[in-house]
Amino acid sequence: MKASYGFLVLSMCLLLNACGNANQINGSSMKTAHKSVAIIKERLPVSQRVEFEVAYWSLRNQIKDDAEFLRTIDQKTSADIIELGKTVFTKNKAAGVAEVAGYDNWEQMIAKQIEQRGEQDRSAVDPKDKRGYPRVDYKMRSM
Repeated sequence: MKASYGFLVLSMCLLLNACGNANQINGSSMKTAHKSVAIIKERLPVSQRVEFEVAYWSLRNQIKDDAEFLRTIDQKTSADIIELGKTVFTKNKAAGVAEVAGYDNWEQMIAKQIEQRGEQDRSAVDPKDKRGYPRVDYKMRSM
């Protein structure tokens, strides 16, 4: 009886630890990292999704080596990734990288990204859908 109770306690501890890491990136492979990022992004408030995504891809662009990138992001939370993204932005700004030269700070860059995505969403509507095509009804008959 005591052995099964010990196993149950151990199982519960492992389960709780696994659940507690749901907001961290699993950097064991690129596939698991991308899955973790997708899950984390899905769970973030809408206001933080773009910031998280921009920070993640800024890091990826900065660190080309897969193994080094995975070591960098392994067990990081969304807040950690955003902080790392801000650090990359600051380094790039100081180095005069053209992509960030037009922005005064991180917040301005994120605001511009959100604005651009909003414009893309509005323009994604097919103009043909706005026309009043005639309604087509089919008469279904049994054979």
